[in-house]
Amino acid sequence: MTEPVILADVVRSGFVEGHHRGSVVVTAPDGSVEWSAGVIDQPMFPRSSNKPMQALGMLRSGLDLDGELLSLAGASHSGEAFHLDGVRRILATVGLDESALRTPPAYPIDDQARDEWVRAGHGLDPVTMNCSGKHAAMIATCVVNDWPYHDESREKSTDAVWGRDDYRSPEHPLQQAIRTAVEDSAGEKVSHVAVDGCGAPILAITLSGLARSFGLFAAEPADTLEGRVAKAFREHPDYASGSRRDESALMKAVPGLFCKAGAESVYAVGLADGCGLAVKIEDGTPRARAVVMAATLQKLGLRNDVIDQQTRSPLYGGGIEVGAVQPHPAAFA
Repeated sequence: MTEPVILADVVRSGFVEGHHRGSVVVTAPDGSVEWSAGVIDQPMFPRSSNKPMQALGMLRSGLDLDGELLSLAGASHSGEAFHLDGVRRILATVGLDESALRTPPAYPIDDQARDEWVRAGHGLDPVTMNCSGKHAAMIATCVVNDWPYHDESREKSTDAVWGRDDYRSPEHPLQQAIRTAVEDSAGEKVSHVAVDGCGAPILAITLSGLARSFGLFAAEPADTLEGRVAKAFREHPDYASGSRRDESALMKAVPGLFCKAGAESVYAVGLADGCGLAVKIEDGTPRARAVVMAATLQKLGLRNDVIDQQTRSPLYGGGIEVGAVQPHPAAFA
């Protein structure tokens, strides 16, 4: 069996003190594997990298969003003020407010946004949870279809299974439509269903299937549903992540690229020519995610200041930079 391989080195003061192992794959426009390292054909949870496909399922079901609000529907947002305003705007399209959200209360994931939120006197809140844009869009999709979206008679049980009439249940028509969208995009069947950190279902596909889906979205014309999602991300990258995030910087720096990161150090990119890229760092450490993706883009011949900068995640000692997490040379030779 193949296993995760060393993709990044942790180098401090010239000494290699550790490694990050993982898997990476590049798919061609026809969906075939062009290059890979590690495990690419076994089930894995894409986590929030699944969100563009989840947005596709919602658009197929009649959700009418575009622009920054569609980008936010597929986001793991930073919790900045414009994100929170956007979540409220999505809910307002169907006559609801943030009290309808069923995201677990959280602080903004961006440090500056969190500090501003706390200084303003706020605490943990469903609207600041990074998946609230997706949940707002899920609820709006239910309202458009006259589907129940919350089973008032049943809250979460001890095994994290939702009531059948709750939009978070895998049996709900919304989640069934999303599952079909994921399978259609990846070109394979979902092998496992679990509960994601936000409470919605997360669907297991292969790393190569994740890359294929992003290549498909990136190459589709803007008047298709897949193309609408990619266009929203490209035109509103700050809504898809945050104004200080590496994903936003990458989308701004490479024309035609759209991308989405996920928990446990998952990262997927689609290029305008239909190539797809996907990365999974085995230990789930976020610091190696952008480094490995940038090195993969360089391997494909894409270089600019942002990509080159993202191939290093600085390490500090005594308040000064003394090393970096950087690509393992042999992995990208």
